[in-house]
Amino acid sequence: MTKKVELTLACGDYEIVRALKEGTVRPDGIELTILTEMDSTTRHWRFLRNGEFDVAEVSLSSYMAAKTRGLPFDAIPVFLHRRFRHGFIFTHTASSIREPKDLIGRKVGVKSYLVTASLWLRGLLEGEYGVPHQSIEWYSELDEDVDYTLPSGLKLHKIAEDKSIEQMLVDGEIDALLHPDLIAPIKKRDPRVGRLFPNYKAEEIAYYERTGIFPIMHVMGIRPDIVVRHPWVPINLYIAFEEAKQVAMKRMENPRIVPLAWYREAWEEQQAILGDDPWAYGVEGQNARTLETVIGYAHQQGLIDRKVAISDLFLDVSQGRKRGDKHRV
Repeated sequence: MTKKVELTLACGDYEIVRALKEGTVRPDGIELTILTEMDSTTRHWRFLRNGEFDVAEVSLSSYMAAKTRGLPFDAIPVFLHRRFRHGFIFTHTASSIREPKDLIGRKVGVKSYLVTASLWLRGLLEGEYGVPHQSIEWYSELDEDVDYTLPSGLKLHKIAEDKSIEQMLVDGEIDALLHPDLIAPIKKRDPRVGRLFPNYKAEEIAYYERTGIFPIMHVMGIRPDIVVRHPWVPINLYIAFEEAKQVAMKRMENPRIVPLAWYREAWEEQQAILGDDPWAYGVEGQNARTLETVIGYAHQQGLIDRKVAISDLFLDVSQGRKRGDKHRV
C-alpha cells in the first residue's frame, strides 16, 4: 500500500470540516490527525509560538504579523471562520456611550490587540464611523501571538494577571469592550452591559450590502518545511477542504438536523443576502476585496509595516483553467 504523508491539523470543530474529521472526505495522499478540542487562542499560540502542528487554523491578523516579520509560516486561502462584527462592541451602560464617536477618548478593552476581531472592529470604527484607533486608550488581557513593537502614539495597557477584561467592563473600569466572542455578561443579561449597536444585524446587513465584505477571521496556516518536502500538499488540502464544505452545505439544507424552529427561514435569508456560498475559499472575486481591506487596516494600525500583496500571504492553490474532477472526461 502506498504510504501517505501524515500530518496534524488543528482547527475548530465546524460543520464545514465534519466530513474531514469523520473521514468521508480524505485529502489525496494525506493521512490527517485532526485536533479540534482547543479554543482558538490556545491553538493560535501553539502554532505561531511553538510550531506544534503541521497545519492549523490561525488568526489572520496574527498570521499577517508573523509573515511580514519573516517568521516561518505559510497559508492556504481556506477561511473556516468568518463573522460580522458590529454585534461584538459591548459597552458599560452607565458610560453614556450611545454612538460610535462616543468612544473617542474612552477606555476600551480587547482580548488581545492583535486578535483579528479587534483588527476588523478598529478598522470599521475608523473607516465607517470616524473613530480613529489612536483616539482610544486600549486595555488588553492576553499575551500576543506574535511579538511586535507598539506603533508610536498608541495607548495600550496590559491589565493585571488577576483581572478579567469582561469584569472590568461590568465594574465600569473600562467604558467598552471589543471581543471576539459573546461575553458572559451579555449571555446573563447583566443590565450593566449592553451593545453599541442594539440592532447589530441591520448594521451588518447594511455594511455587507454597501461593501460586499463578509469579514474573514482565520486562515489555514501550514509549516513551510511541509511545503518544501511535499509541494503538492497545499493544493490537495485545499481541494479536500472545499469538498468537505460542499458536503456540509448540502447537509445543512435539511432543517431537521438543527434544533431551531425557523432554521429553514434563516437559511433562505442568508442565501438571499450573502449568496449560495458565503464561506467561499480562494483569493478571487470578493475575497480579494475583503483581504485587501483587512491588509489595509493592519497597515494603518501598525500591525504590519507595509501593505503586503495577497499573493505574498497565500500559497498558490490554482490548477489552471478547467482542470479538476468536474472537468474530467
